[in-house]
Amino acid sequence: MGTVTLALLKEKIKSYNPSDLAIIERAFHFADKVHRGQKRKSGEPYIAHPLAAAIRLAELKLDPATIAAALLHDTAEDTGVSIEDIRREFGDDIAFLVDGVTKLGKLKYSGIERMAESLRKMFFAIAEDIRVVLIKLMDRLHNMETLAALPPEKQKRIALETLEIYAPLASRLGFGDLKAALEDLAFPYVYPEEHAMVMKLAQSEMSERANYIKRIQPLTEKYLRDESITILDMHSRAKHQYSLWQKLLKHDMDIEKIHDLIALRMIVPTIEDCYRALGIIHAHWKPFPGLIKDYIAMPKPNGYKSLHTTIFGPDGEIIEIQIRTPEMHEEAEHGIAAHWAYSEQKKLKDYRKNIASTAKDAELSWVNQLRDWQNEVTDSSEFLESLKIDFFKNRIFCLTPRGDAIDLPEGATPVDFAYHVHSAIGNSASGARVNGKMVPLDHELGNGDVVEVITQKNKKPNPDWLNFVKTSMARKHIASVLRTAERDKIFGQKQGGQLVEVRVIGKDRVGFLNDLTSVVASFKINMKGTRTERGERSHPLIIMNCPVKSDDELKKLITKLKSVKGVDEVSYRII
Repeated sequence: MGTVTLALLKEKIKSYNPSDLAIIERAFHFADKVHRGQKRKSGEPYIAHPLAAAIRLAELKLDPATIAAALLHDTAEDTGVSIEDIRREFGDDIAFLVDGVTKLGKLKYSGIERMAESLRKMFFAIAEDIRVVLIKLMDRLHNMETLAALPPEKQKRIALETLEIYAPLASRLGFGDLKAALEDLAFPYVYPEEHAMVMKLAQSEMSERANYIKRIQPLTEKYLRDESITILDMHSRAKHQYSLWQKLLKHDMDIEKIHDLIALRMIVPTIEDCYRALGIIHAHWKPFPGLIKDYIAMPKPNGYKSLHTTIFGPDGEIIEIQIRTPEMHEEAEHGIAAHWAYSEQKKLKDYRKNIASTAKDAELSWVNQLRDWQNEVTDSSEFLESLKIDFFKNRIFCLTPRGDAIDLPEGATPVDFAYHVHSAIGNSASGARVNGKMVPLDHELGNGDVVEVITQKNKKPNPDWLNFVKTSMARKHIASVLRTAERDKIFGQKQGGQLVEVRVIGKDRVGFLNDLTSVVASFKINMKGTRTERGERSHPLIIMNCPVKSDDELKKLITKLKSVKGVDEVSYRII
């Protein structure tokens, strides 16, 4: 098998320069040797798996280090080879990639705590080097293609993991085809009955609509050519099974309401041709109201660009048409990898260092946002929940009146928008205008909406907002303000202040207690008592009973006490 499969890989990388071909070939022979004798559950030699991942990455024209790392990605886990061995043999870059993939390989559904920790590693890897994730995605695709060889309980776990983690991740990186392939491979294992239902529903309808596309395609070609539009390609695209299931759920299982079951897709040379083609199509067939989508002027957050229109064709049949340039088509199919197509001229010396800037910053801002935000979250269940809410949903772009784009999850409201602009705007939001019209604060925003948040001085968040906000950022800020307000209410109920027991542990020294009481006095707080406990402690525990007027005063007091020389720990409880 080795010779034949290596020949297939060589065919995919024949345009690479000789030194790069040599690295990839050396990686293949190394992997083939260390995996020799190992078999997959399907019965085929183990080398078939890393080879399948490498071939797919080669088809995307990724750099030789990525392809070599794909060939080696299981060596550090399934053989006696270490990352140091790979570093000595292939250098730092390839060793780094293999190490990253090995770490991601530990991602399993085995409890929410471990899942959240693994997801953190996964997203750190994305923020540091997307190539690690590209290898992992191709690894997962081949595993899904051979899933039938595994026991049923493993099949369901791996398929569910694919639906909830890997497919959405492929989508956020712009890999439309990969996302759909992963979903369709996982669908029958996770939802077998629903899958059978979709297949039955779609069977006759697909055939009917395919015949209709065959009727409309030559007419469309004629209309465009009559107006001197060059058609580089025109083909039909059937809706994927899982995507169809999701849409059926939204439309009460009525397949007649789904207009993009099969879409007609056309590739034209330029952006100008895209808009001209759209005009010509609308001149011959009436567009369906509200279903013209301009993803060229307003791309999806993952970079997807295209024009979509739904028209009433011959005999009044409804059909979706997609229009794009070859560059847009390449990005729609191959996502973020389309930016990194390998060429002999590419400087790879600082590839890992520069890769984040090679991709469009806007397309990766969500990754950096997640990386920064997850550092603030200590509760794993909260982290996992925020992942589902904020990052594993379709995204929309909304605009401020000045034209700044705000990236939000689908279903977000003006309150979510306000908090993403600034927490102070969110806290004082009293109303909103969307596209110039007043809307309630729980109004669901759409892609391209211009949102103006109306603020009111001294306004506070409404607890009801927690029932409809969609982003963890908004939820976190609202909950924080409400908690502070509730504590201030408690403090305000006590004339002269709420009694708080402040406990300080610190190193025993001359003047230590005096320094602590001086801090309390600086707040004009008349202490109700103080005592020192030693017990078996190496450092004394000093307890001070202080009447405090507000939550804000308490926070400032605790902060000031922590700055006293020798203080190790400060805690408190409201009496």
